[in-house]
Amino acid sequence: MAFSNIQSLLIRGVVACALFLSFSACSGFKKEELIVEEDCELHVEAPETFTPTVATKLGKQVDSLFTQLHKRKGFNGTVLVTKYDQIIYRGAFGYADFNSKDTLSTQTVFQLASVSKQFTAVAIMMLKEQGKLNYDDSLQVYIPDFPYKGITIKQLLTHRSGLPNYTYFSDELWPDRKVDLSNDDVLSMMAVHKPNIYYQPNRTFSYSNTGYALLASVVEKASGQPFADFMREHIFEPLNMRNTYTFNHELVAQSGKVAAGHIGGRRKRLPDYQDTVLGDKGMYSTVEDLYKWDQALYTQKLVKRETLEEAFSPTGKVNRRDESYGYGWRIKQLESGDTAVYHGGLWHGFNTYFLRNPKDHSSIIVLSNLTNGSLNYMKDVRNFMYPARPKNEKKQVQVASAR
Repeated sequence: MAFSNIQSLLIRGVVACALFLSFSACSGFKKEELIVEEDCELHVEAPETFTPTVATKLGKQVDSLFTQLHKRKGFNGTVLVTKYDQIIYRGAFGYADFNSKDTLSTQTVFQLASVSKQFTAVAIMMLKEQGKLNYDDSLQVYIPDFPYKGITIKQLLTHRSGLPNYTYFSDELWPDRKVDLSNDDVLSMMAVHKPNIYYQPNRTFSYSNTGYALLASVVEKASGQPFADFMREHIFEPLNMRNTYTFNHELVAQSGKVAAGHIGGRRKRLPDYQDTVLGDKGMYSTVEDLYKWDQALYTQKLVKRETLEEAFSPTGKVNRRDESYGYGWRIKQLESGDTAVYHGGLWHGFNTYFLRNPKDHSSIIVLSNLTNGSLNYMKDVRNFMYPARPKNEKKQVQVASAR
């Protein structure tokens, strides 16, 4: 009897220890802990029909799609596609620099353009979990002289602030375009010149680069760290994203490693004074590192699961389109009926696309350094990866769910 009690206590102790270690890993108590416990991760079982042979065949079909896109539409960039957390395809097409003919690889670094916004949003989520800010806080809490009243952090996250776009008004108000523009400079211009708002806060959705630039400033004020340092220390390094960083003149000038942006006629598009504003853009990464990011979002390495679920929840329709916006992610229903989160980006010769389907833990990651419209054909890739269900199957699903 005594032995039985001792055995029971030992078992309880082991379970309690395991739970503590799991909680510590999930909540970030141990910064050196990079592998979280099993119950911290969201898993989805691949069906028995998804054999290695099937995965290989699917990868070859994806390769054929992008090969045709490269030949017929001029796609130039890198691709990584996953399904059930497995990489089924990775490839590179064309040049990092058309002048030097440096070829691309899946380790080539690209400007992420607006795909950067999801990283800024997660930084805000992390600070919210740490008790350093609240989504309903007014901007004046962190930026006292901000001239526009009644705008909250959540409205910035969801593009409902009504603020004017700095990429437009800085063209008129910034005196010397040879001088880099910073996030603080954007704030100063707004405080001094008070450019007209587009509409009253929370009235409707209007995509805003200004909002995410302001969120980067909030990260600095709330954390006490420069935005670039916060991202590196709290996101990039913990996730072992070794080829991911924010804009830096020396880093982006690394020929061969970092792709150069190109516009019509394959002309190189050099960075300008607006590239130094961060938060809305300005992240640089590879498809390989973005896969690490994708996988981390199925864990609680950065934030709790319920925090991410809120970020992936709709906050209203986007300009009458059949999609919505969460925190740094667009949300849409695929032809298959699955709900995916995604974002695209377009900036100074770079065009990017990142879609995640949580149902089968699949993703489509595409980075291009030639803005020739070739990424307008991502719908073809989506329809291949997520084909529409037969009509009779849709009815069966609806009946089953109604019960």
